[in-house]
Amino acid sequence: MKKAVKIVTIGGGSSYTPELMEGFIKRYEEMPIKEIWLVDVAEGEEKMNIVGAMAQRMWDASPYDVKVHLTLDRREALKDADFVTTQFRVGLLNARIKDERIPLSYGQLGQETNGAGGMFKAFRTVPVILDVVEDMKELCPNAWLINFANPSGMVTEAVVRYGKWDRVIGLCNVPVLAMYKEPELIGKTKEDLVFKFAGLNHFHWHKVYDLNGHDVTNDIIDAMFANKDDESTPANIFDVPHFKEQLKASGLLPCGYHRYYYREQEMLAHMVEEYKTIGTRAQQVKEVEARLFELYKDPNLNYKPEELAKRGGAYYSDAACETIVAIYANKNTHIVVSTKNNGAVPDLPADCVVEVSAHVGGAGALPIAFGPLPVAERGWLQLMKNMELCVLEAAVKGDYGMALQAFCMNPQTTSGADCKQILDELLIAHKKYLPQFKDKIAELEAQGVTIKDDLARELTEQGL
Repeated sequence: MKKAVKIVTIGGGSSYTPELMEGFIKRYEEMPIKEIWLVDVAEGEEKMNIVGAMAQRMWDASPYDVKVHLTLDRREALKDADFVTTQFRVGLLNARIKDERIPLSYGQLGQETNGAGGMFKAFRTVPVILDVVEDMKELCPNAWLINFANPSGMVTEAVVRYGKWDRVIGLCNVPVLAMYKEPELIGKTKEDLVFKFAGLNHFHWHKVYDLNGHDVTNDIIDAMFANKDDESTPANIFDVPHFKEQLKASGLLPCGYHRYYYREQEMLAHMVEEYKTIGTRAQQVKEVEARLFELYKDPNLNYKPEELAKRGGAYYSDAACETIVAIYANKNTHIVVSTKNNGAVPDLPADCVVEVSAHVGGAGALPIAFGPLPVAERGWLQLMKNMELCVLEAAVKGDYGMALQAFCMNPQTTSGADCKQILDELLIAHKKYLPQFKDKIAELEAQGVTIKDDLARELTEQGL
C-alpha cells in the first residue's frame, strides 16, 4: 500500500476550504491522508482559525483520524509535503473590489479574471507563486503543485515559464460544471458522454460526443436555447444568452466567461448598473463570505453548508481532490487542466500552458490532442495567449511598458488615455502588493495621479 500523504493548502483561510475537506474525506479510501496543513498570511489568520476549526470538526465527524495544522509559516508547512494546493488571493477581497470598481468608474469592464482586474490579479499573484515554488524546490522537491489561485491559467504559465517547475497542474471548476450540467440538457449523464476541451483558462471551448463517437455538440447547443432552466453557467456570471448562430458556426460550446467577449455590451451594462446600485460582484461576495464565516463559527457545524454554493465555487473539490487522487493512484482520469500544451492545441506554441482535456495519473497531466480550432476561435486564442504572456512578463519584471502593451491588447480594456489612466490608478491602488513596480508607482504619485472611484480610493488610503 502506498504511504499516507501530507497535503498543504496555501490560502487555507479561504471560504472554499470546507469544499476541499469534503472532497478529501470522500476519497480517503483511495488516498489516505497523514496530515493537512492550512497556511495563510497574518491578515487572514482569523479566517484561517475559524475555517481550520471547522475543517477539524469535519474530519472528527468522519471515520478517519486526520489532524489539521494551522500556521502562518509557509516553510514549516511545506517541509516534506506530497501535494501543495494554492487558493490564495493577494490583497483579499478588498483588492478585488478595487480591481472591479476602478475600471468600471471609466465605463470599462471590471472583473476578477477578465480585463484590467484579471491582469492586476496576475501582477499581484505571480510574484507570490514564484516564491512558493522556490520554497518547494528546497523543502518538498517531489511534491505536486495543484493551483486554483486565479487567474489560474496565467499563474500556472508563470510556474512553468518563470519558475521552471513542471510538477504543476492548474485547475478550474468551470469545465467541471459544464460536464455535470450539460448532459442533463439532452437527457444524459456525465458518464454517457465524452468531452474534449481546448483553449485557455476562462477562455476555452469544447466538443461533446456520445459513447458511439457521434458528435452531439449541436444537440446541446439546441437544448441550451430551448431550455429556460439551463444551469451550466457559473453562479458568478450574469447569464446573457449567447447568439445561437455564432455557436452553430463554430460547432463548439463556449465557456461561461465568453459572455464577456461575445456579449460584452450587455455584460458591461449589467456590471455598470450593479456598480452604481448594489455594488460590484466582489462587494456582493464579501457579504456572502461574511455570512459563511458566521456559519463556520458554529461549533456544531461539521459539514459543508449549502450557502457555499452561492460563492461561485461549485465542484471545486471535484476538480482539486480528484486530480490529487488521480496522481496518487495513477488513475489516468479524464480531467480538464491547465498544463503545458505539447502539441494538443497546434494553434499555440508547444511550450505554453493551455487548458485542455488530459489524462491525469502518476506522470501528471498528459494532454489529449484537440487539433486546430476554427478560424474565429484561433484568432481569439492567439490574441489572448499573447496578451497573457505580456501580462506575465510585466508581472515578473515590473515592466510598465509591457503592462501597457497588455492593456492595449486586452479586448476588455480599450486603448488610449482611459486605458493608461486605469492602469496608473490600479498601480497606485495596489502599491502594497506590487513591489516590482515601486519605481513607476513613485513616479505616478509624484505626478499627482489619484484614484477616481471613492470606495477604491478610501480602501487605498486605509491601507486595505
